[in-house]
Amino acid sequence: MADLAAPPLPSPAGGTPSGPTLKRSLRFRDLTLFYVVTILSVRWIATAAAAGPGTLVVWVLALVGLFLPLAASVLALAARYPEEGGLYVWTREAFGDGTAFLAAWTYWMSNLPYFPAILYFGAGSMLVAFGRHGRALAASPAYYMGFAVLWLVIIMALNVRGIESGKWLNNICSIGGWLPIMILILLAIVVASRYGSATHFTAASLAPHLSLRNAIFWSTIFFAFAGCEAASFMGEEIDNAHRILPRALLTAGSIIAVAYIAGTTAMLIALPSDAVSGVDGFMRGMEQLATHLGIPWLIPIMAVLVTLSAIGGAAGFLSSTSRLPFVAGIDRYLPAAFGSIHPRYRTPWIALIVYGSAGIVTAILGQAGTTVRGAYDVLVSMAVITLFIPYLLLFAAMIRLARRGRLTHYPLPGGATVAIALAVIGFASTALTIVLSTIPAPDDANPPLAVAKVLLSTLAVILTGLAVFAIGRRRKILARI
Repeated sequence: MADLAAPPLPSPAGGTPSGPTLKRSLRFRDLTLFYVVTILSVRWIATAAAAGPGTLVVWVLALVGLFLPLAASVLALAARYPEEGGLYVWTREAFGDGTAFLAAWTYWMSNLPYFPAILYFGAGSMLVAFGRHGRALAASPAYYMGFAVLWLVIIMALNVRGIESGKWLNNICSIGGWLPIMILILLAIVVASRYGSATHFTAASLAPHLSLRNAIFWSTIFFAFAGCEAASFMGEEIDNAHRILPRALLTAGSIIAVAYIAGTTAMLIALPSDAVSGVDGFMRGMEQLATHLGIPWLIPIMAVLVTLSAIGGAAGFLSSTSRLPFVAGIDRYLPAAFGSIHPRYRTPWIALIVYGSAGIVTAILGQAGTTVRGAYDVLVSMAVITLFIPYLLLFAAMIRLARRGRLTHYPLPGGATVAIALAVIGFASTALTIVLSTIPAPDDANPPLAVAKVLLSTLAVILTGLAVFAIGRRRKILARI
């Protein structure tokens, strides 16, 4: 893959900012819980359970097809290039500045619709804790908008205040990821002992049924494991990164894999698959389960925990992804202010504020009226493919750097041969997901328009990124004349 522009100009900052430096405050526990809060989501458990027992096999395929290749690539690339920015640095080393900027641009653009989406999910879950009083707000756009904006402001303020403040929010919110799943597993054991399993597990039911519609669904399950690259965006804020990052990712990855598979199994044992369909399937399923077992007091507790999980997901990705415009600011492809470090708190405060503010604007677009809602829907459609483009570039960078002998550490036996093979598997899985994501739903009223909307909106994101890069590069050249 060739660079998107002329050969890269050296960074005026030499790859590091002048003045105050970033503070190394992320340790093993923080990093492990960061992976849990950003990757593990109870939403995926309900989504998988609603599709029936065959999804258990799909979870295993997703582990092999995406998580293992992605984790192995991240560890190999981070060991060789541990600098702040992660993905940006890796693709820059492999393909040059233009590709690096495009990878970062598409990654942070795809995350903007994620913030309101995950926080609206949290807002809806929180209403369950208040019973019938909460249901009165279920149709209130102001409630959802206010919830999302409030938490984005809190997340932004804590992270500007310091990496210590931001990491504690992540650590606390990670409880909302693993604890509800543990409770679900315990309740499933009780249900199985009293009433038997609500789902019959047979060889036939466990076999995934091949169809185009199922293949599209499987591709979304694959990306339940996405996110293990995000911590490396904060490479220079991790204490002893070369030692703790592999340990943290291995520990968190084991927890996440077991949680997804065991949680889906528990949900299927406790409830029939049609009881957990829909975006709020997990909480609706837990409501039915708690009521059935005579423990309704558990419902608000679970609602609060699920809300914490949603807040933690937004917090983790906002804090980590904001490091991409920070590094682009250091390289002067964005205004130099983006590369500023707060003199007291030692955080990339301008990048955090700008990126957090963009998330707030996107959240307001999501609930601000019919016309603006249409604009928000366009943003969401942009995220469909732009989420996957950075993964293509990450795997491609892994392959190129390994073939050129630029990588010196591989986390698995077999060296470069195994690493390249895994990256090829990850690249193929990602490419297939991109193709499947362009296929409209079977009940779509206008399939050609749906495809055009996704492709054109993605093209708009890419062209905008290239234009911003071209402007930044020209600014760099003029500054040196």
